Amino acid sequence: MRTRWWLTGLASSLLVFATAARAAERSEQREPQLRKPIPQSRLEIEQEKELLRLFADTLAQIKSNYVDTDISERDLVEAAIRGMLAKLDPYTNYIPPEALDRFQRDIKHQFGGIGIQVTMRDGKLVIISPMFGTPAHRAGLHPGDIVVKIGNTSTKGITLDAAIQLMKGPVGSTIDLTVLRPTTDETKHVTLPREVIHIPSVLGYRIKPNDQWDYLCDAKSKIGYVRLTAFSERSASELAGVLKKLLADGMQGLILDLRFNPGGLLSEAIQIADLFLRKGEITSTQSRNTPRHTWNAQAAGTLLPAGLPIAVLVNRYSASASEIVSACLQDHQIATIIGERTWGKGSVQNIVKLERGKSALKLTTGSYRRPSGKNIHRRPGASDKDDWGVKPNKDMTLRLSAPEMRALNTHFHQLDIIGAVAKDKKTAAQPKSDFTDIQLQKAIEVLRARIKSKTEKKNKKANIEP
Repeated sequence: MRTRWWLTGLASSLLVFATAARAAERSEQREPQLRKPIPQSRLEIEQEKELLRLFADTLAQIKSNYVDTDISERDLVEAAIRGMLAKLDPYTNYIPPEALDRFQRDIKHQFGGIGIQVTMRDGKLVIISPMFGTPAHRAGLHPGDIVVKIGNTSTKGITLDAAIQLMKGPVGSTIDLTVLRPTTDETKHVTLPREVIHIPSVLGYRIKPNDQWDYLCDAKSKIGYVRLTAFSERSASELAGVLKKLLADGMQGLILDLRFNPGGLLSEAIQIADLFLRKGEITSTQSRNTPRHTWNAQAAGTLLPAGLPIAVLVNRYSASASEIVSACLQDHQIATIIGERTWGKGSVQNIVKLERGKSALKLTTGSYRRPSGKNIHRRPGASDKDDWGVKPNKDMTLRLSAPEMRALNTHFHQLDIIGAVAKDKKTAAQPKSDFTDIQLQKAIEVLRARIKSKTEKKNKKANIEP
C-alpha cells in the first residue's frame, strides 16, 4: 500500500512538474509571445498520467531492487531526460547544473576553440566547415571529415553539445583529434591549439600585388566576386563596404560565393539579405506554439540596383544563415543559384530554464522558412524529394565529385593561407594549382550572357528613341 501511495504521489508530482515546465517555457519566451497551450482532452490527460506512472514505477523498482546502490536518483532522472532527447534532433540538449555556468559564459563571451562547425549525421560527428584562419583550417581539416576521437574520448554515441564542450577550453591549451576522411579512408591525428576565434569573413577572388584582395573575377566584364566564409559580427558592414567600392568602380554583375559557409549570426544574415532586397520578406520562423515571426527588407538598407545580374554559389556544406540568404535571393528572383543542394539546417533553438534556473533545456522549437513558405531544415529521415535546403536553379546544378571537392577545398585553403601571409606584409603569391572551378566558371558564363543581353537591350532602346 505504501509503495502504491508513493508511486501515485510521484506520478502526480511529475504531472504537476510537466505542467509547470510548460508554463515556465512560456514565461521565458519574450519574442515572439507564445500562444496559450491547446487544452487537453480528458483522454489525453489520462494517457499522460499513465505514462508518468510508468516512469515513476520504473524509477521506484530501480531504487528498491537494483543491485548497485551507488547510482543516485538524479543520475537516473538525467539519464532518462537524455534518453528522451536522443529521439529528437541533435541540436536539442539538456544542460545539467554543473554545466550551466559554463554554457552561459560561452554564449556571452569569447572562448578558446579550434574553429570548426560540426553536426551529427547518422550518429557521426561530421565537420561542416573549418573556419578561415583558425587552427582547424591551418591543420588542413576538410568539410565532410568525421571526428572519431576527441582526446581519448570516442565520439561514438556522443551528443553534439558534449562534443562541442570537449573541444572548447582555456586559450593556449591544446586538444588532440582523430579524424577520418571518408573520401580516402585516411585517418589523421592532429594536435590543435585552442585560440580566441576571430573569423575574417569577407574575402575576394585573389590577392593583388599590393597585398589587397581583388574583388573582380572578370575585369573585362566587370563581374565582382565576394566569398563569404561565415556570418560573424561586422560581416554585413564589411560586405557593404566592398559592394560600395565595386559599384563605384562600375560593377556590372556580382558573384556571391557561399560555398563551405556554415552560417553564423541571424542578425548578419538579415542585414546582408537587406543589401540586395528593397522590399518583401527575408525569412520567417514557424513554431508549434508561437505566432509566425517575419523579417522584412527595408529600402533604406538596400545597396544593389534592381536588375543587376547576380549569381550565388552554394554547395552541400552551405548551411544555416547561408541558406536563409540564398533562399531569399532565389525566391525574390534577385539571383541565380548555382552549384549543389545545400546542407539543410534551419532550426530555431530556445533556452528553457528548469529547476528554477538550476539547469536548462536547449530545445528546438521551430524552423526557418523561405519567403515562399517552404521549409529549409532537413528533418531526420527526410528524403531528397522533400522540401529542405536550397536547390540550384534549373540547369544550374553542378555537383562536384569527391576528388573535385577536395581539389576545390585545397584551392581555397592555398588561397586563404596566401591571403593571411599577404596581410602580414610578406610577398603575395597565387595558388600553384591547375584546378578549374567549374561552378565559378558557370557563374561567370551566366553573368556574361546576362550583362551582354542587358547591354544590347539598352542600346536597342537608345537607337529607337527619337
